[in-house]
Amino acid sequence: MTTTGGAAAAEISLSQGKPVTVSSTENGGTPGSAAVDGNAGTRWSSAFSDPQWIRIDLGSSQAITRILLDWEGAYARNFQLQSSADGNNWSTFHTTTNHNGADQSLTVNVTTRYVRLYATARATQWGVSLWEFQVFGESSGGGGGGGGPIVRVSEFLADCPFTHRLPDDPIVFPGLPGGSHMHDFMGNTSTNAFSTYTSLAAAGTNCNPIEDLSSYWVPTMYVDNVAVAPTGTTFYYLGEGVRDDIIAQIQSLPVGLRIVAGNAQATSGDQSIARWSCLHHNEIPPGKDFVNCPAGSMLESYLDFPQCWDGVNLDSANHKSHMAYPVAGACPSTHPVPVPKLRQVLRYPVTGDPARIRLSSGRGYTMHGDFFNAWPAAEMDRRVRDCIRPIIKCGANGRP
Repeated sequence: MTTTGGAAAAEISLSQGKPVTVSSTENGGTPGSAAVDGNAGTRWSSAFSDPQWIRIDLGSSQAITRILLDWEGAYARNFQLQSSADGNNWSTFHTTTNHNGADQSLTVNVTTRYVRLYATARATQWGVSLWEFQVFGESSGGGGGGGGPIVRVSEFLADCPFTHRLPDDPIVFPGLPGGSHMHDFMGNTSTNAFSTYTSLAAAGTNCNPIEDLSSYWVPTMYVDNVAVAPTGTTFYYLGEGVRDDIIAQIQSLPVGLRIVAGNAQATSGDQSIARWSCLHHNEIPPGKDFVNCPAGSMLESYLDFPQCWDGVNLDSANHKSHMAYPVAGACPSTHPVPVPKLRQVLRYPVTGDPARIRLSSGRGYTMHGDFFNAWPAAEMDRRVRDCIRPIIKCGANGRP
């Protein structure tokens, strides 16, 4: 990240969820509002022409101390940051030329209601694209809990790289080494067919944070029959999917909980909840099966786990019936305990013809994920209390 100065210790987000106007959008999946939603997995992207702009209405005149630009691969080489009292007449307070695409944290000193990024030259053949356009100012009341910017997204995360590969599955085939198709394991370094909560809790991990001793695993991917491990492995714990009043009631995932999401036996996309897409290429529609990603991109997999627990069982005969997905923003009466939703996001260094790609379980629509919870109870409890329930975006350390 390129930083031009430190931010105030008591800063708060002024732009989160505020009205946005843009010069254009690439498609319906990349609206301007996605740049101020606090979600680093959604983005605004413009049409493929110059100039382009995105404008935020802060609602009233605000003292701005810092602007964060989280650029996607289709970034602006030359742009200006501008202010306006009425949204029509603009003054430039920052100019960047020959930008290299790195994220920017820009210390500024301007008081205004409207802020606009005005891009005069794109760096690529694509449009101008931002994961996040965040405007910060100082809080008058000194609030914010940790003193950092408060982003109103119910989230904490763990980055857990690939560790090893085995034909084992301690949830579906416990005690049976070689009893499963091949799996890629992430997080806990000890996982095998004999793993239990006790063994995982006593072992090591490559997760960030190191407190997460959980094990995560997925079917192995093969390209031209050669195994390929994911190089991007992030596990988000989210409150989204239920109403805000339900988020306030979310309980910690119980230690030893086992969950399987997805359908290893799926025979078509209609039976799948997995999604495949191409990194930085939203012009390619996502699909339930593998998609053809251009050179320089990566193949991405998204999978959401159920977030409603029956409150009793840490597992079940089919490894699914003790969990359920929400209905109409709330947990069903059969599974009354809301817990954080686990979202598995994997990136593979794979592009090109999908016919060359397979999983050990079959086509892309058989993508599934297994989770064996070995978070220490106190660490999970703190993150649920400080991040999930109050709807605050936290990092891997469990802090805003």
